[in-house]
Amino acid sequence: MDRMAAMETYVSVVEAGSFSAAAKRLKLGQPAVSKSVAQLEARLGVRLLLRSTRGLTPTDAGQRFYEHARRAIEEADLAEQMVRDMSTGLSGVLRVSAAVTFARLHVLPALKVFMDRHPNLQMDVVLDDRTIDLLERGVDVALRMGSLDDSAMTARRIARSRRLVVGTPGYFAKAGVPRSPADLSQHQAVVYSLRGGGESWSFSQNGKEVAVVVSGRMSVSAAEGVRTTVLGGMGLAIASEWMFSPELADGTVQAVLPDWELPPIDLWAVFPAGRLVSEKARAFVAFVEEILAAAGSNSVTPSEGELAD
Repeated sequence: MDRMAAMETYVSVVEAGSFSAAAKRLKLGQPAVSKSVAQLEARLGVRLLLRSTRGLTPTDAGQRFYEHARRAIEEADLAEQMVRDMSTGLSGVLRVSAAVTFARLHVLPALKVFMDRHPNLQMDVVLDDRTIDLLERGVDVALRMGSLDDSAMTARRIARSRRLVVGTPGYFAKAGVPRSPADLSQHQAVVYSLRGGGESWSFSQNGKEVAVVVSGRMSVSAAEGVRTTVLGGMGLAIASEWMFSPELADGTVQAVLPDWELPPIDLWAVFPAGRLVSEKARAFVAFVEEILAAAGSNSVTPSEGELAD
């Protein structure tokens, strides 16, 4: 029995939910699929599937075997693709995950250059401000900001940005310009409610640290909402320089409290745990570093990037 072929057949059965559906997917006869699973169960000495009139359900052992088998198949496919990429250039599909605003402002406009360099490569970009399961979504590399909660992930810090207090000239003309962090309590704050946001902001100056709790009528769960609300003159916000880089450059948005520092925000390249990092993913991460450095938006040199796993 071909072990890899048997695992591929079993994984297809679990994902398709029936022998017949798996047979269509694999372009095999249903008896061949059923026989392959039966031989696999005999070889392992355990029941992998529970059969009923409602379909097939993995046993506990079957579910564990499915998870490991799927990972083994992905690793085998990745190993083959890496060898092809080394000899013929990057090809196939590269699935990338990134926060919506950062990707819209800094990654998507530059992707044509990356794809022109690799004409046989296809891109699948998953835009989501939330933290998603990379293995479940089939993501090759994710761009994530802030601190990483999962220490088991393989990640490398590729860039760092300042955080600033920002607002429009129109807002400051009406509400006044804060001269110290304490003044922020008198302002309308646009609060980013996801990870890295919140109502407590910490500042430092010459070794002195000050924590300020702000309030406002607007709390949003996406960076696009922060941008839209601030640009609409509804309040000030703490944001990375990346989030408002076009507006900071043309004066549409102004940064205040220049003598006070906020903790910077890091950009990480995060890879699925337990999987080899593909050449496609490495090339994409290097490209992101390149475009941020060219824009003057990266205070981390490649040699400074940290790898966590």
